[in-house]
Amino acid sequence: MKKPALFLDRDGVINIEKRYLYKIEDFVFIDGVFETCRYFQNQGYHIIVITNQAGIARGIYNENDFHNITNWMIEEFKQEEIALAKVYHCPHHPDFTNGCDCRKPKPGLILQARHDFDLNLSKSILVGDKNTDIESGIKAGVGNNFLITTGHKIEENKHGVEIINNLTELIDKKLA
Repeated sequence: MKKPALFLDRDGVINIEKRYLYKIEDFVFIDGVFETCRYFQNQGYHIIVITNQAGIARGIYNENDFHNITNWMIEEFKQEEIALAKVYHCPHHPDFTNGCDCRKPKPGLILQARHDFDLNLSKSILVGDKNTDIESGIKAGVGNNFLITTGHKIEENKHGVEIINNLTELIDKKLA
């Protein structure tokens, strides 16, 4: 039986939004992240991070910087008894690199995860702080998409999805 995933954008969902975050000392987890991930992990969900990292294309930091902070983040989750199935990232930006299939709002990161883990996307959940996150989930066929207010200011809910103020609100929704 195919398992669902809890897809989380990184900046603004897992950690406090800081423009072009790549230094461990600047990384601050948002309240409720571990509790929510642990809950969904216990319900049989894969926990998967999908993140655009335009700072790489812009030359602000490099792939090694990204992997260093990612490995540190994975270890922090492990200390909380949460296994991140994988962290997928897009290092591209249309102003600096050629087109790609992975930069949200394109669904490439989610589709790669579906392939890698044989996921049930219709039962999966995606949480993002931008309409581009939500659009990627809808295009990929993710069944439950949520905008969260912990990151970028939500100017418009272009896709009419539910807005949540904290990840822990997902626990009460009984989606699992």
